[in-house]
Amino acid sequence: MKNISKRAGILTLVLGISLSSCKDSFLEAIPETSLSDATVFATPDRILSQVNGLYGSAKNGSLYGGRYQIYNDIRAEEFINRTTNTVTGYTTYQGNQDPSDTYIASFWTRGYLTINMANLLLEGLDANPGVVSDQLATNYRGEAKFVRALTYFGLVQFFAKPYALDNGASPGLPLRLKGETTSDNNDLARSTVAQIYDQILKDLNEAEAALPDNYSTPELRTTRAHKNSAIALKTRVMLAKKDYQGVITEANKLVSATAPFKSSNRVAHELLADVVAVFRAPYTTLENIFSFPMSVNDAPGTQNQIGYYFNAGNVEYFINTGPTGIYSNPQFPATDARKSKLTVATTSVSANPSSTKFSGVSPYIDYVPMIRYAEVLLNLAEAEAEAGSLVRARALLDAVHHRSDPTYDFGTLDKAGLIQAILTERRIELFAEGFRSNDILRRAQPLNSFGAGAVIQPTDNRYIFAIPVIETQTNKAL
Repeated sequence: MKNISKRAGILTLVLGISLSSCKDSFLEAIPETSLSDATVFATPDRILSQVNGLYGSAKNGSLYGGRYQIYNDIRAEEFINRTTNTVTGYTTYQGNQDPSDTYIASFWTRGYLTINMANLLLEGLDANPGVVSDQLATNYRGEAKFVRALTYFGLVQFFAKPYALDNGASPGLPLRLKGETTSDNNDLARSTVAQIYDQILKDLNEAEAALPDNYSTPELRTTRAHKNSAIALKTRVMLAKKDYQGVITEANKLVSATAPFKSSNRVAHELLADVVAVFRAPYTTLENIFSFPMSVNDAPGTQNQIGYYFNAGNVEYFINTGPTGIYSNPQFPATDARKSKLTVATTSVSANPSSTKFSGVSPYIDYVPMIRYAEVLLNLAEAEAEAGSLVRARALLDAVHHRSDPTYDFGTLDKAGLIQAILTERRIELFAEGFRSNDILRRAQPLNSFGAGAVIQPTDNRYIFAIPVIETQTNKAL
């Protein structure tokens, strides 16, 4: 996103997503940069700019444009740092980040800015009926609630203890559901983790009801939230709550009862035959449920871009091939396309390989995949293995793995072995997409931090990020 302006008393981010390949007016809306309270919701184009700006804020490099995914991956055991560069997450990698860390603080502030934009958009739509059709206003409300839910979920994963530790009784986050244009209401205590999860799921349920079934182009279907986007995100949130029956119920809206697994509702999501194509232009396959688009004029910033960190062209972090990393796991053999086609030797800087999942070169403008159908299948597989059908869980696991390695044989698996195989499959399939540390924390397991050289227990202060100083200094209720 570009042309960001801030002004008290108005909705502060009003701009359009710039994509050179897009032909739809949604992505070609003219940015507005300085509008008064009386006019910011005065026309359909200006309201559309608020929606565009909301997505743009969420995909900022400090939030979901890169750092969320990168920090979740480098905290654990899959990557080894090469550059010792503080700007590219070295303190997080080492596990010695503190509340004064400005890069973690930027995730917090960008997250709450995005939440505030969603709140202001919802209030502005309510206060200005009739400017757009009721149907379109409902659509926009659904998008605002989807983005607010996604953002709160990222924040609660980073800055609060996992739900599984105490069923959400731990302190969570300040729950801000009203638009703020001044600092008058800065002081707000933390709601519990459970209360944050309740609000996330409330938003997603309401988003599902409000969002459209589909959009007119593959680009819009991938980059704007629709009903299946909200449903898919619910499976992720419910999995983090260990609400396995809830995951099964929601996932069944998207996944057929038996193989070959695909969605027969709304958008026909399915696994792409070639896993590599999921991560290559145009990034709009039926496997890509929701992604954040990037372009040459709309990149997330050099040291926020996932490719900048992991690609062979720069390699801030190369792959851990040691016994703790997934690369050497027997479930990830050389015959697997995810290894043979999505990793490459980087002998110029290290004997270790690097990832090519995000293959672009500077300015590294690969779309950022936030929700893929493969993840939904693995969410459902884990839930079925924990609380449903072991047969279906195994079939889902086979579907994901055999897409990339059709000859691999899992053999006979009991329940514990099946769950472990599914968790291992997540490490392989979702590698470098920002899932690793959250998959550890959501099950309240110790975090094996390669960078810290330690196994960090749930009782350790390093297990989660502390609320940044920038918040504790201005919010006296914390």
